[in-house]
Amino acid sequence: MDRPVTVNVHESLKDVEDRSCLVMDDDGPFVQRMARALAQRGFIVSAVSTVSEGKDIARLNPPAFAVLDLRLEDGSGLDVVDVLQKHRPDARAVILTGYGAIATAVAAVKAGAVDYLSKPADVDDIVRALTATKDEKPAPPENPMSADRVRWEHIQRVYELCNHNVSETARRLNMHRRTLQRILAKRAPR
Repeated sequence: MDRPVTVNVHESLKDVEDRSCLVMDDDGPFVQRMARALAQRGFIVSAVSTVSEGKDIARLNPPAFAVLDLRLEDGSGLDVVDVLQKHRPDARAVILTGYGAIATAVAAVKAGAVDYLSKPADVDDIVRALTATKDEKPAPPENPMSADRVRWEHIQRVYELCNHNVSETARRLNMHRRTLQRILAKRAPR
């Protein structure tokens, strides 16, 4: 016999009727963890891993909320925000990215996203961004990453994008290859 799943509805979702949420990221384990965490907080989640799947959901069954990765192999999360805004102007989308840059943050907000968060983002910070009112300024994160951790995350992301090629990663980061190797050999800072 299946046991019923207990869902704790997040405080900010108690008065929300439509809790549908699209989660889009090309990192399979990440998208599954995010979908599970949002479902535990009361969202009804559709998880996809491509921009084309995200656009289809935004067009055919537009959700009230969306958590979208900025860069995927087949496009940008901003493309999904555009489709979502056409089919459901009241939808609230948050863009997640491993590439924090002012230009892309501005582009995300102009496209209609309500917030832009750097990965790895805390699920509660994402929920706060999704459910914040227009007049409400987002609170600073409860447990922000240290500058060393942000640097380490950025180096790891570039290393991944360069297919674990140390020389290419060092060139793109404008650092000596041996320095990069020492950084990669260490554990992640807190």
